[in-house]
Amino acid sequence: MSALPGARSYNQTHLARPRTGGRRISIYWTWSYPWESQRGLQALDNRFSTMTEVRRAAWPHYEGPEWDQAHFLQGIAGTLELFHRSTLAFQQLATELTGHPVAVFQRIDQAGYRLPIDERILADTDTVMVFGLDHLVGEAEAETAEISAIREWLKREGTCLLLAPHHDVGFTDDMAQRQIEYLHHGDPLVPRQQRFTAYTRSLMKALDIPVHNTWGLRPALVEGTNQIAPLTGFRDLDTPGLLNNVTTLNFHPHLPHYELTAAESDLLRVLGRQRVDPHRPHPFTEAGNSEFNALIWMPPAADRAGDIVLVDSTNFTTLFGGTDSLKNFWRNLATMKR
Repeated sequence: MSALPGARSYNQTHLARPRTGGRRISIYWTWSYPWESQRGLQALDNRFSTMTEVRRAAWPHYEGPEWDQAHFLQGIAGTLELFHRSTLAFQQLATELTGHPVAVFQRIDQAGYRLPIDERILADTDTVMVFGLDHLVGEAEAETAEISAIREWLKREGTCLLLAPHHDVGFTDDMAQRQIEYLHHGDPLVPRQQRFTAYTRSLMKALDIPVHNTWGLRPALVEGTNQIAPLTGFRDLDTPGLLNNVTTLNFHPHLPHYELTAAESDLLRVLGRQRVDPHRPHPFTEAGNSEFNALIWMPPAADRAGDIVLVDSTNFTTLFGGTDSLKNFWRNLATMKR
């Protein structure tokens, strides 16, 4: 038997997966790949890094021949491709657990094909993961037909809408505060202002999901180590078992706080909070906060038979594998009861 990895295909029409076996999972990137990848490099804010900038910041990690310009894109497109590569470990585990390949869609892909969330995605999907990584300045919005399609799909028992709006760094005009936020997260690849996500915010508003993604917060570490501090889990509220055998999520230096715009209740449950690095000043901690909301679950309600989960996309995008705890989280999500 060959030890080679499977052949990779590109730019093909999706083949529907049968409703047999386990949960059928789809990833939906909310960006316009052409718009994001062709942003002017003279802009300091609200754009992704180029692959050249990544190579400089992460030197010498990307200095092998497989990353040179003959083999890999060096502009912003290269960084977007790193995002795609970073989900492969999750996709592999989910496929093994469910018996179905994970489908990956983009709002506008490399070839310029536009795909809103409609029956072409939803018909053979049980869990759709909306990775909110379109910049706010792109002004993308969920269309009325998309909202109607998602509402109708959520009436189907066993569905799960996972929303993953990323951070909102430097949303103020106060330059001093922007600098404080930048020094807090410490990532040279994230500019003083980087705001996500117009599309996902419009979707949350339309679906009456009372959550606002804000800040970009650096998690605390276990003292004397480079390991992320344990998640504060509220397991008595975790009916779907998302936190079974999960003690930590993924470390990322600028994670969003999922601020609730309605009171916590049985229908709006914070399942996990993450402690913020206490050694790096930030307006969020200066206001008296020590933890941010990292995992939220909205159980079925009224005519909505499906679940809604909010957790950051970086918990599924890791280039270097994941901890056993993170893989347990992937496993719990992939095997949620249908």
